[in-house]
Amino acid sequence: MLLYPPMKDLLKNVPSRYMLVNVVAHRAREISSESERTKIPLTEKAVTLAIREVADGELKVEEPQEDAAEQ
Repeated sequence: MLLYPPMKDLLKNVPSRYMLVNVVAHRAREISSESERTKIPLTEKAVTLAIREVADGELKVEEPQEDAAEQ
């Protein structure tokens, strides 16, 4: 089974795999909720759409800076 898009491409926009899982899950819930609210059916699964957004660079996450958290 091949993973598309490749993990290395996804990790260009998200600093870690753990963060990737959280970002994709959060965005997938938003997509699903929006679909229910607007009554527009999704053409693909919400997770697939969220992963594609990360791969296309539409969703980017930066690592929180530790200095700001310590102050």
